[in-house]
Amino acid sequence: MVPQLSEAVMDTIADALVETGYIVLSDTLPTSVCEQLLQTSKNATWDDFRPAAIGRGGEQQLVDSIRSDQIRWLSEQRSADKQYLDLMTQLREGINKRLYMGLFDFESHYAIYEPGAFYQKHSDVLQGSRNRILTSVLFLNHDWRAEHAGELVVYDEQDNKLETISPEFGKWVVFLSERFPHEVLPTTVNRYSIAGWFRVSNANHGF
Repeated sequence: MVPQLSEAVMDTIADALVETGYIVLSDTLPTSVCEQLLQTSKNATWDDFRPAAIGRGGEQQLVDSIRSDQIRWLSEQRSADKQYLDLMTQLREGINKRLYMGLFDFESHYAIYEPGAFYQKHSDVLQGSRNRILTSVLFLNHDWRAEHAGELVVYDEQDNKLETISPEFGKWVVFLSERFPHEVLPTTVNRYSIAGWFRVSNANHGF
């Protein structure tokens, strides 16, 4: 059976985006899909991952004083990845239907934060581009405890702390990319997640 997002879930996300611009959900995505994504991440070799860069295009650079996670882009050629990407397609279509946001496609990667790894406060909108509109972060960590740290901290546009989110298994955060700077605090154990961005077409929107 193909995993499905319910109309009620998409209504809930759309309402939250209008009211506050972000939402934190628990146990919303199918547990079986989340488990497969976690195992895909754990079963990969380190050769499959690479240090995460900052910037875009030819301006990308590795700056481990800013971020120190390892990433691997999702691919429809892998079964677990495809199931997740299909769910995100459902969300994209559902949000476009409700909010007319013009979301055009979705890019996403696994992220592993080894002990001590972090990502300083940043915006998901790349300099010189406004095509990332909506951010999705899915956490894949069983039995997460306070001493593991590694929380996602979300700020508003005035730099006020809005929420500190523990990266527990199945927790899913969706927010408007331009409005919420955020950071990942240093973790004390391996921390698994999937980050993704719904984009609009530059060609169609003149950005």
